[in-house]
Formats: sequence, C-alpha cells, structure tokens
Amino acid sequence: AHAEDVGTSLYFVNDSIQQVTFSSTVGVVIPCPAAGSPSAVLRWYLATGDDIYDVPHIRHVHANGTLQLYPFSPSAFNSFIHDNDYFCTAENSAGKIRSPNIRVKAVFREPYTVRVEDQRSMRGNVAVFKCLIPSSVQEYVSVVSWEKDTVSIVP
Repeated sequence: AHAEDVGTSLYFVNDSIQQVTFSSTVGVVIPCPAAGSPSAVLRWYLATGDDIYDVPHIRHVHANGTLQLYPFSPSAFNSFIHDNDYFCTAENSAGKIRSPNIRVKAVFREPYTVRVEDQRSMRGNVAVFKCLIPSSVQEYVSVVSWEKDTVSIVP
C-alpha cells in the first residue's frame, strides 16, 4: 500500500435500487447509490453511456450527485428522460465504480374504473368472475379482495 492510498475508498451505499417509478405530478429525487473517501465525484449517465445534461424545470443533477426529475404535464412527457435506464458513477483517488442500471419510469395520474366482467350461469353451476383493470394501470393495481354488498367474500 502506498501512503496516498491509506484511507481512500469507494463503496455502494445502496446497490439494490433497480427501479424507480414516480408520479408525473410529484417528480422524484434519486440519490447516487455510491460514495467514497475522500469525497467522490458523482455523475449520472444514460444506460447507453451518454452523459446526461440539465434540462431546465425537467431534469437536474445536483452538486451532491442527486438526480432530480421535476413534475411535468402529460404533454411534456419525453421517454428519453422520463422512461429510461440511468446509472451513476463515483470517482476519487481510490478509483471509479459504476452503479447497476436503474430503471426510471414516470406514470400519469389518471382516473380509472375497475369493474367485474358480466357472467351468466344457471343456478347451481359455477360462475367465474374476472376483475377488469384498465391496461394503463394494470401493473400498478392488484386485486386484494372481492366484495358483495360491501361484505368481503374472498380475503
């Protein structure tokens, strides 16, 4: 070990961040999951390796290495920014490390209705009911119970 290497390190603070889903009406702040001693320079990139740049009122990388995506209207949606893979690097005298890719995806708040598909069956036979969830929200909504006249029939 060299004298200048003593006390230097790079490490992941949280390398389990794999996906960040956020509401377009709220925005999101994503800290770089890496750090170091001495303080590391933190940078964000697209998964393609391209540097990201600040877009006023849309995307900003703070001096502390935090990536911020601001709230936006549906008309301002840009898949290059709001639905993409990012990664962060940390670099200091100990070297350079790269976080795993982090999937960043914006979702829109929109009204939706969940309904039960109509079924017909003769008395004494089995009827199978299906809960219909609009495809635009399907991956964010799950059925937790079935009710009849506000009484839970399936826990």
